[in-house]
Amino acid sequence: MCGSTFGGRGARPAKFGRHANELVALAPDVILATGNASMSPLLQATHTVPIVFNNVADPVGAGYVDSMARPDGNATGFIQFDYTLSGKWLELLKQIAPQVTRVAILRDPTHAAGTGQFAVIQSVAPSVGVEVSAISVGDAGEIERKISKFANSPNGGLILTSSAWAVVHQSLIIALAARHKLPAVYYRRAFAINGGLVSYGYDVFAQFSGAAAYVDRILKGEKPADLPVQAPTKYELVINLKTAKALGLTMPPSVLARADEVIE
Repeated sequence: MCGSTFGGRGARPAKFGRHANELVALAPDVILATGNASMSPLLQATHTVPIVFNNVADPVGAGYVDSMARPDGNATGFIQFDYTLSGKWLELLKQIAPQVTRVAILRDPTHAAGTGQFAVIQSVAPSVGVEVSAISVGDAGEIERKISKFANSPNGGLILTSSAWAVVHQSLIIALAARHKLPAVYYRRAFAINGGLVSYGYDVFAQFSGAAAYVDRILKGEKPADLPVQAPTKYELVINLKTAKALGLTMPPSVLARADEVIE
């Protein structure tokens, strides 16, 4: 028996198609795929090799599976979050930076997940009194130009939504938020650990642990079609107080009390 892993931090989406074909040609018994960007190339390359995914947003909307309960194909796995979490990012940003009235949403508009996350944030915006606009995360130059332009007006903040490009441009986005004194909420822990203000999202380690268990079950004879796609049962809040101090923000006690980790 053999297995292979596909995707991951820093992987370039443009190369996924070639790598997917090369991987399938090795005839693995199962493939572990990480992230949305890897899924379409893999499903184009094979309809028979079992695929277990993690760190994926909206596999139903993207067409990777027929439903969460009955995937009904050769792929199943673990999603990052329900789209309703996206609205929580905006509510959290308003809690920690009440002065914010304008929020730039960094997203990948080429994927269903980017559109879905932005739509939920838009729907919540009127209730918290903010205006939202979108910035594509596909090109470093565009990110820098648009964030710099956005920061020219006062009372701004950022939300970084989930995408492969968000990981590729992680350091740039965190640096721009610091340079322009923009409070920002990120979709997973690594961003807060590396200098971002706050993250609220899924546990990456739990995603891999769950996926490993599914790989084991498939290698023992079960089929992806019979294994339901699972969502996180808990999200983790990480606060970087060093960054808060640099931004001149005092973290509300109610937010600190909910934190799973505080970086001082």
